[in-house]
Amino acid sequence: MDNNIFHLAIELVIGFFALLFMTKLLGKTQITQLTPFDFISALVLGELVGNAIYDKDIGIFYVLLAVIIWGLLIFFVEILTQKFLRARTFFEGKPSIVIQKGKIDYKMLKKNHMDINQLQLLLRQKDAFSIREIEYAILEANGTVSILKKSEYANPQNQDLKVPEKTVYLPVTFILDGEIIAENLKNAGRDEIWLRKELKKQGIDKIEDILFAEWLEEDSLYVNTY
Repeated sequence: MDNNIFHLAIELVIGFFALLFMTKLLGKTQITQLTPFDFISALVLGELVGNAIYDKDIGIFYVLLAVIIWGLLIFFVEILTQKFLRARTFFEGKPSIVIQKGKIDYKMLKKNHMDINQLQLLLRQKDAFSIREIEYAILEANGTVSILKKSEYANPQNQDLKVPEKTVYLPVTFILDGEIIAENLKNAGRDEIWLRKELKKQGIDKIEDILFAEWLEEDSLYVNTY
């Protein structure tokens, strides 16, 4: 029993320092900067060490060998991605423009397996609560989004210009992926008849043609077609 505990402690210590060494060797990357490949590589490396430590049939030599081989593979890939653009694109992916000149690029959303709700979530994390505020939005390789707001929504802030305060309204989604969100319409005190009239003003007859439509009090209906 005591002998097993001693061996486990030794393997844990060696495994810890082996992982620490490989982490230092492979460079510093924040969690938010991890690409899918980096994330999977880290999981596999940790799993290799964990399985080796708790498997009695595997000695400490195999723990180190597994860490070294996997670490060298990752290091080799890192060298490739630094030197060759095509390798970088293959392993890390590349940024995708999902909103361009104020319009959602639906094909690019589909290509990145993303829906409107996910896009809205990422934009809200950037303090952009309405898609109409965005001129460009770029989905980065690590899954975050970078935005460039339209000039009328950019800084400076109102208090800097001594502009009187106004009531702030939360944008409401009325149409999503070609379907009316009836609950949102009702909560906003609107109905489908009113909605269709507003769409008619913009020359749109079919709900199915609309990717996204948003209503903001004291403003017009914002519509983005496919």
